[in-house]
Amino acid sequence: MIAALDLVGNPSSPHADGRRARAVIEDAREQVAALVNANPAEVVFTSGGTEANNAVLAAGWDAIIASGLEHDSVLAPARRGGARFIEMAAGRDGVVLAETFSSDVAQAAGRLGRVLVSLQFANNVTGAVQPVAEVAAVAKASGLAVHTDAVQAVGRLPVDAAALGVDFLTLSAHKLGGPKGVGAVVMREPASLPAFVTGGGQERRRRAGTENVAAIAGFGAAAQAARRERQAMERVRALRNSLEAGVRAATPDVIVIAGGTERLPNTSCLAVSGLSAETVVIALDLKGIAVSAGAACSSGKVGASHVLEAMGLEPQVARAAVRVSLGPQSKEADVAAFLEAWTDVVARRRERAVA
Repeated sequence: MIAALDLVGNPSSPHADGRRARAVIEDAREQVAALVNANPAEVVFTSGGTEANNAVLAAGWDAIIASGLEHDSVLAPARRGGARFIEMAAGRDGVVLAETFSSDVAQAAGRLGRVLVSLQFANNVTGAVQPVAEVAAVAKASGLAVHTDAVQAVGRLPVDAAALGVDFLTLSAHKLGGPKGVGAVVMREPASLPAFVTGGGQERRRRAGTENVAAIAGFGAAAQAARRERQAMERVRALRNSLEAGVRAATPDVIVIAGGTERLPNTSCLAVSGLSAETVVIALDLKGIAVSAGAACSSGKVGASHVLEAMGLEPQVARAAVRVSLGPQSKEADVAAFLEAWTDVVARRRERAVA
């Protein structure tokens, strides 16, 4: 990224300085495409996952089928636009009920015009992995377009756009350890997406405006590193499992939300019924432990997540849920520090509740 900041040329200019900047972008495009087994020509860079999701969801669909588990950047444009919204059912394990999806398809296919099915690869609150390939196969058999928000999954689980059978796949660099403020839409052929920013020919004439060369370079580097270091996620999974075992030992009544299903290796959503997630988050923060309630990308948000409500969890459980995330640099000492802080915070919260 530092080297890219020294490039003075506009990547759309034909002179040597411009070509050098263009080469950085195209190298990054190849690196991002390789991460998800796509063709580089299918990758369109955006300002992040939110813009990428909006670009797909707000593309003039007549109907959109999505679950209440989706990220706000999917649900907001899906519900705000003129499209008919059909909600996929989800179970208490945080996974959509794929067996009921066929009836949603039958309701939409052939009658509602252009229909998009949007299903995240993995949930940002619980970590639950969704049956994207299974849902995509049913949808494509009926002529429906399919999108998956893979922001949470890339770099943590293998993501293969071709094998999934989706038309659109969206990504964000900062979830890979790359810079904030850059993402991508991967468009599988023969899917098409209209221009979502106009006024120039950049990004295959779909997103006008001079590209953020340095951020895109960082995205490419992060994608390359993620491919190289995939095995590190198994160590993270072992740490996550150790953390959950320690939490259960310290607080036997804890609920590990979606703990019985396949999840991201780095994510744990914990709840002690009756406690306030807000006070737990603040108390842990005072001990140097950064966790979240709900989605961290909702600015300043502390409180129950719409995801937990869509799962049908009791209000006292949803209001108590905190999300704990680990990463490639997490160590056993970090888990031990969390467990010490968690045990103390929960005990103090209970004492105050009794008093």
